[in-house]
Amino acid sequence: MPIRPENQDRYPTNWPQISFAIREERARWRCECVGQCLTGHFTRCEAHQGRPHPRTGTNVVLTVAHLDHTPENCDPDNLRAMCQACHLAYDTTHHQLTRAEVRHRNLADAGQTSLLELL
Repeated sequence: MPIRPENQDRYPTNWPQISFAIREERARWRCECVGQCLTGHFTRCEAHQGRPHPRTGTNVVLTVAHLDHTPENCDPDNLRAMCQACHLAYDTTHHQLTRAEVRHRNLADAGQTSLLELL
């Protein structure tokens, strides 16, 4: 997954090497998800880099997910090589929370207050 510009500084300078090592050396270019994504598979995902995805049929691009959603934490136990489908599904709740936080911050910056703040 592409790194958002506002998060670029949170990744170590050697992130490309870390990511490559996880995908190539440990995962052997296959998705390592074993159900963490909650999409219904409970064994290792069959998606392989550059091949059609077994569920979606799209070309697989293997990514590396931070299980705790913290880019600074690059401990190998916190990283999983995941296909796009598993990575996006795994991150769904995190994306929803982040979106809500950004929306609230943007409203506050624009001078909007919530009803709870007025009580």
